[in-house]
Amino acid sequence: MAEESGKVNANAQREEDQGRLWRSLRSVLNSSLVAVALIALVIYFSIASPYFFTSTNWYHILQDVAVVAILTVGQAYVIITAGIDLSQGSVIGLSGVVSALLMTSGHPIWVAVIAGIAIGALVGLINGVLITFAKLPPFIATLATMSVAEGASLIVTGGEPVFNIPASFSNFGQLGIGIFPYIALVAVVFAVVFHVILAYTRFGRFTYAIGSNKLSARLSGLNIPRQLISVYMISGIMSAIGGILMTAWVNTAMPTAGSNYELNSIAAVVIGGGSLFGGEGTILGSMIGALLMATLSNGTQLLGVSTYWQEVLLGLVVLLAVYVDNFRRRKSV
Repeated sequence: MAEESGKVNANAQREEDQGRLWRSLRSVLNSSLVAVALIALVIYFSIASPYFFTSTNWYHILQDVAVVAILTVGQAYVIITAGIDLSQGSVIGLSGVVSALLMTSGHPIWVAVIAGIAIGALVGLINGVLITFAKLPPFIATLATMSVAEGASLIVTGGEPVFNIPASFSNFGQLGIGIFPYIALVAVVFAVVFHVILAYTRFGRFTYAIGSNKLSARLSGLNIPRQLISVYMISGIMSAIGGILMTAWVNTAMPTAGSNYELNSIAAVVIGGGSLFGGEGTILGSMIGALLMATLSNGTQLLGVSTYWQEVLLGLVVLLAVYVDNFRRRKSV
């Protein structure tokens, strides 16, 4: 019996090693292709509009992409486990208004920030528990918490925006160094930290293992419930940080501020090479995907393209990314 168990574990480990090598090769290819597409867009818009390649415009692009980039960090971890987090946009709204209400009522900024992050962690914890112990599909679990968080943000504000944000806080969201807004630099820091965790630690390997083959991960002794709960808490915390930074950026907290932002983060991960089937994706590729989306949106605006057509273009880009992923999977079987 012990010998059979050892063989099963050895086979599981062998499959995991082979899968890790294949993922690494595909991740490099994915990131390279998306980077080439981004460079091509930059060149095209620079030629098509004299205003595109200016420091002012790039400052605005980086401001626009910062919140989505932070959400994308958390969404990448979730999608790699073959999950999805639809509650991110609602967490942006709830954490933003709670933090703003605390600030405007005289509490220190650091207290308001910690409270907002705690809300994101709590929503992530609830998502993880619903998925691992209640056995709900990630789509249903996070759809439910999305509705609850959105309702809660409307209740605590009465559906009204929160104004009079402290100047010291709003300045952080609007100022920067050169062409780099502070909120974009925060996004870069989080992206680097979580890239290192995902690529070079046991936590990252376990995250990939769950998405690649949950049975093999279980046979290898991985505590799947604990890992999934941790992953969804990361997504919740990233969403809360995104909501707090958005409040600083726009100098107002709106209960519906994060509407559809979860769709943008999902799109960024998929465009950046992540697979909705799990087991694939990188933080680097996801960040390039988020920047590509922001560049596409900004460039088409400068060219006078209707916002309606911008949505169509984004949808087509996502469809193309999913099709390419499915094509690669068929070829690898």
